[in-house]
Amino acid sequence: MLSIATGELIQIFRNRLVLITSLIIPVVVSAFFIRQHETYAALGSLGYIAAIVMFTITAFGLYATAVTTLASRRQNLFLKRLRSTAEGDAGILAGLLLPVLVLAVVQLTVILTVLAVVTGAPANVALLVVAVLATLAMMVGLALATAGLTNSPEHAQVTTLPVTLGVIAVATWVGISGTENLAWLKRLLPGGAATELTMNAWNGGVAVTDSLLLLAPTLGWVVVAVALATRLFRWEPRR
Repeated sequence: MLSIATGELIQIFRNRLVLITSLIIPVVVSAFFIRQHETYAALGSLGYIAAIVMFTITAFGLYATAVTTLASRRQNLFLKRLRSTAEGDAGILAGLLLPVLVLAVVQLTVILTVLAVVTGAPANVALLVVAVLATLAMMVGLALATAGLTNSPEHAQVTTLPVTLGVIAVATWVGISGTENLAWLKRLLPGGAATELTMNAWNGGVAVTDSLLLLAPTLGWVVVAVALATRLFRWEPRR
């Protein structure tokens, strides 16, 4: 698995398109929100900014990059060749996704730390970590499911749009309007409960037990995504 991950990391830094998608776009967007934090905090809250930063990184840096990577490796038959080795299916997928996952974790850690330095520390760091981990799990699951519907790296630019734009739109909706109205709808949509959990962790003022209940919808999406991936994922190019 580690040898696959090492090779994949080298490919990421050689591929300009993937490098821009996974590193440059999330960092630039996050820097913009941090620079304009007073404006966006007035619209929602500092927790809203943290949630937008989190979903920008996980949507572009993790989800879209993972789908593109898996589609590319399937198209050039690399996935098929890997299955002829001693590594199991889980190890192959873990090796391919580990580099983008690690990059996303590093980006999140650095950028959220910068946000905390600029605006003040979050009310509950442990709860924020839980929110980030749940979001990462959800986006990895959705990436595996979407990869099953994606025929090529070029096709990934289309198939990833609904989730990429959708989770950011939901995070914006929840972050600005709150959950006083249509609470269950907002929480059941992908990213809605994770956004609320992130806001609670950063802003405080909500009981930890109440916040942890928000994990259920996010983990539910993990289960749904993994189930879809099991049915849809292909190791060879579609004909």
